[in-house]
Amino acid sequence: MPVKTFRPLTPSTRYITIADFSDITKTKPEKSLVEIRKKTGGRNMYGRVTARGIGGGHKQKIRLVDFKRNKHGVEATVAAIEYDPMRSARLALLEYKDGEKRYIIAPVGVTVGRIISSGPTAPPEVGNSLPLKAIPVSTAIHNLELQPGRGGQMVRSAGGSATLMSKDEGYAQIRLPSGEIRKINEECYATIGQVGNTEHENVILGKAGRTRHRGHRGITRGVARNPVDHPNGGGQGKSKGGGGWQQLVSPWGKVAKGGKTRAKYKASNRFIVVQRNGLPMKNK
Repeated sequence: MPVKTFRPLTPSTRYITIADFSDITKTKPEKSLVEIRKKTGGRNMYGRVTARGIGGGHKQKIRLVDFKRNKHGVEATVAAIEYDPMRSARLALLEYKDGEKRYIIAPVGVTVGRIISSGPTAPPEVGNSLPLKAIPVSTAIHNLELQPGRGGQMVRSAGGSATLMSKDEGYAQIRLPSGEIRKINEECYATIGQVGNTEHENVILGKAGRTRHRGHRGITRGVARNPVDHPNGGGQGKSKGGGGWQQLVSPWGKVAKGGKTRAKYKASNRFIVVQRNGLPMKNK
C-alpha cells in the first residue's frame, strides 16, 4: 500500500502523506460484526476528566475481530479487505462454508478469494492459524497468544511480525518485534505471516486537525505553564526543567522521561529470555 504525497501549495500539504487505500475492496463494514463506540471525552461516571488528551474525533464503530481463530477444521474464503478506523492494520472478512462471517487481521499476501483455515491440522501457510508446536522454526508469525485459548494479544499492529526461534520442553522461544525473546507455551496459537499495511509507518499526519479527527486533544506543555499549574512551570525565559533542578514530571510528580514503568518483580519475568535492550533477563 503506497502513500500519497502532495505539492506544498499550503502549509498543511507540505509534509502531509495519506494512504491511497488501494488495497481496500469494501467500503462499508459488515453490519453483524460491528458495535457502536460510545465516547467519554476522557471523563468518568462523575463527569471528571481522568484521562487527559481525549476529546472530539470522528464517529467510529468497533469491528468485532476474531483473535481466537477457534473455528477449527472449517475452511473460509476471504470475501473482502476492509479498513478499520480503530487500528493500523487492515481487516479481512472471512466467509466460512457454513455461512458464518468473521473478521481477522489481514496479513501480507492475503487477497480476496484466498482459502484460509485454522487448527492443528491446517497447513502452515500465510493467514492460517496454528498452535506453535505445529509451526516450522524461523517462520514469521503474528496475532500471538500468551495463554492457550485466550486469543491473540501480541503482534497485531501494521507491519508487525515475530519469529519462532526454537521449541523445547513444551515451550517455544519467540523473538518479538521489540527484540525481546520470550518463552510461550507451544499450545498457544499464532497466525502465519506478517501483518499487512506495511507502509503505515510512512503516513505523516502533517497538521493538528488530522490529530483532532482521531480523537486526540492536544495539551499544553508543562514547561510553558506557571509554577502554580505544573511542577515544570516557571523560570526565567525558556528553561528545560522549569527553572530548577527538578526532573521532567507529570502534574502529579510522576517522572515523564527515563523512568522505568515495568515492575521489578513480575510473575512473567521467568518467561523472558532476553530483554528488549539485548541483555538477559534478571530478577526471575
